[in-house]
Amino acid sequence: MVDYVVRYGAMRLLGVFSPTGGKEYRRGTAVIARTDRGLESGEVLCEATPRALEHLNDPGSGQIIREMTAEDRNELARLRQQSRKQFEVCQQHVDRLGLNMRLVDVEHLFGGERIVVYYLAENRVDFRELVRVLAGEFQTRIEMRQIGVRDEAKLLADYGDCGCPLCCNTHLVEMPPVSMRMAKMQKATLDPTKISGRCGRLKCCLRYEFEEYEQAAHGEEANAADDVVE
Repeated sequence: MVDYVVRYGAMRLLGVFSPTGGKEYRRGTAVIARTDRGLESGEVLCEATPRALEHLNDPGSGQIIREMTAEDRNELARLRQQSRKQFEVCQQHVDRLGLNMRLVDVEHLFGGERIVVYYLAENRVDFRELVRVLAGEFQTRIEMRQIGVRDEAKLLADYGDCGCPLCCNTHLVEMPPVSMRMAKMQKATLDPTKISGRCGRLKCCLRYEFEEYEQAAHGEEANAADDVVE
């Protein structure tokens, strides 16, 4: 039986999923799957071949329950609309409790097993009272997830300066480290406003061709050294 790589969750998590009943799925198929978090919506990316698995670092696992139906899509739309209202309620309680944190997003899992609250904070936040209040109000498990500014862009942003959907919002699972050295090596402008992404940090795409630029630079140095010897 063929397993599949499935993308799921607000954070675009990747997992290797087994289909029920040996059913086959095509790339891009919207599905309902059971993950370690509960029942969720997801998208089939490809078959879980050895080559595909080489690119996954500690992927999740689960089971594809079914292809998403029209009823599932309606329920998903309802939950997303409900999540916006839950965000407002959560913000009201954060303000009332005086918590030093900034809410980013609220994710309501398809199966209703939990609500995940994503937030930014510089220091540790005691949100025990907030969790207690929200659990009582929403009648489900509350999970608080602290994230960084790159993750915030992954959750909320849409398009980059290139006109394409953000890499972190499509194919990137882990945010690669990016440095000014990479921009200098590629002779990119050092204007922060032009080499920074929607998250305010250096663009992830500066890393994509860095190794090739580095190899080319080493090659030029080697050729220069040979010319000196001759």
